[in-house]
Amino acid sequence: MASNMYSDDEIASAVVAGVLTQASADALRAHVDQRRGTSVIDDERFRLIAGFNDIFVVVACALLLTALGWIFGDIASWLGALAVAVAAWGLAEFFVRTRRMALPAIVLLLAFEGGLVFTGALIFGSTPPNFVLGSLLGVAGAWLHWRRFHVPITIAAGAAAVAGTLVALVLALVPASRDRPSAIAFVVGIAVFVFALYWDAQDPLRQTRKSDVAFWLHLLAAPLLVRAAFGAIGVVGGQATFQQAIAVFVLYLALGVVSLILDRRALMVAALGSVLYTFTGVLNKLGVVSSSFAITALAVGSALLLLSAFWHRSRAFVLQHVPPALRRWIAPAR
Repeated sequence: MASNMYSDDEIASAVVAGVLTQASADALRAHVDQRRGTSVIDDERFRLIAGFNDIFVVVACALLLTALGWIFGDIASWLGALAVAVAAWGLAEFFVRTRRMALPAIVLLLAFEGGLVFTGALIFGSTPPNFVLGSLLGVAGAWLHWRRFHVPITIAAGAAAVAGTLVALVLALVPASRDRPSAIAFVVGIAVFVFALYWDAQDPLRQTRKSDVAFWLHLLAAPLLVRAAFGAIGVVGGQATFQQAIAVFVLYLALGVVSLILDRRALMVAALGSVLYTFTGVLNKLGVVSSSFAITALAVGSALLLLSAFWHRSRAFVLQHVPPALRRWIAPAR
């Protein structure tokens, strides 16, 4: 027997179309959450795959796009990249717009954007001044793709293209800024993070695709912010000192609090690599060489699992200390 999985966005569209009443939609969500023992808000769910056919289609699309890029690339490199972008859009017309398949939508969007950016880079050049033109091509492509398909990750791809354009402009106009990558990453990360909060605030109950858009924006902002923060501490490259380890620990606690407030785990996940690296280096200095990573992974993994088990209670406690004026813009505790 075949089974269908319906996203919250599709349920919301059924309400708009008059197929379901708002009360019926809310009751359906509550019933599904009760059966699954989960909450849409607390579990930070987003639709990725409905069945193995999604994977099947992705594999087939990857083969086709690779072949087209290869064949047309033999004629001209930029032509191969453009062929990938055009084919990705064409495939999206059926698998995204008609079939509404989530995983192929993500892959085809990335292929389309990547093809456009590479086309611009191959035609105009990849130096900072010329990369601006390629990035602008990516921005325009993301805007058109969003208008046509409304794939949530498209906004994050467009934000990345805008960020790339601005960074290229800064590097071209201020060459000395190339020596301060952490500062650039911090500014871009803050901008994307604020943009993610904007989308989160439009759907605090996480019932539409706006929440999915915010998810991908948080996923984009997190590594930029973490790279900047840990770069400022000095743990990106080289051996970490005890003082740096303490700073990393305090910073990770702060990231944990922010993650609890927003009910977004991307910041904590993005910082994991730096945390593991830092404390592994400290244990190496103490002489625990052979098992330093294992001990660090055991401690960090156990702490994260404990937090996951008590996520709801921890979040409810933290939200008690958040001003009411701010609480109405974030996901409520369940």
